[in-house]
Amino acid sequence: MPIWLYEIRPLYAGLVLVVFIEMISMVGLLLTRRVIIPRLHYHDGANDAVSGTVQAIGVFYGITVGLIAVGVWNTYSNASDLVSREASSIGALYRDVSGYPEPIRNELGSKLREYTVFVIEKAWPAQRSGQGQLLVGGAKLMDEFQDKLYTFQPANPGQVALHAETLAAYNKLIDYRRLRIDAVDSGLSSTMWAVIWVGAIISIGVAYFFNIPDPKLHAILVALMSGFLAMVLFMIIINDKPFFGYASVTSDPYKLILDRLIDLSR
Repeated sequence: MPIWLYEIRPLYAGLVLVVFIEMISMVGLLLTRRVIIPRLHYHDGANDAVSGTVQAIGVFYGITVGLIAVGVWNTYSNASDLVSREASSIGALYRDVSGYPEPIRNELGSKLREYTVFVIEKAWPAQRSGQGQLLVGGAKLMDEFQDKLYTFQPANPGQVALHAETLAAYNKLIDYRRLRIDAVDSGLSSTMWAVIWVGAIISIGVAYFFNIPDPKLHAILVALMSGFLAMVLFMIIINDKPFFGYASVTSDPYKLILDRLIDLSR
């Protein structure tokens, strides 16, 4: 899909997609009725044959597109859930380091705040513009946090237990962070998009061969089919790249942790 289609408002993207597919469909119908259909010899059962073909192709294409739409929606939902998990792990880790003695407590807390601000102000805009993989600042901040955390030597059994829990929370945060970064470039492959577009062309193209004397009625039927296909494609596009474009997953969970926990406790 064209990249710019992800970067505009969903309403505009939907209108552009519907208008584009409707125009292509009408042009194809006009050419078919003027060039191809006059060369064909229709009989009484021609419409029944075309109708059966339309239904067969519609069923198989509908199942295919439906499964793709469900898979894309699950990808978007999983990405949103992953963001919430990473933000929650930041909050849990911040609470753990709050139990450390000074000055390491302030140093670790400051690094976590710095990382959270980095995700909100730098990582998220970069992800939405398709440049998320190029940022290395987050990894550097996590490395600095890890270096400080590993230098701490527990002085009593309570600190030993707290340190073990903190290490577990830190490892969980690293796992969620890596999964989010890996999901930044997720999306349908070019092969899947080829199947979607070729299937849409065939599904609409078969409807051109109905023997309908009234061209206006024929155009209305084709327009309804192409409009419905455009809406299904729009739904797939909106959810295809969860971290890219205008309708991407937001950074609100990180902002909530920053405002309600980290800054509130400082």
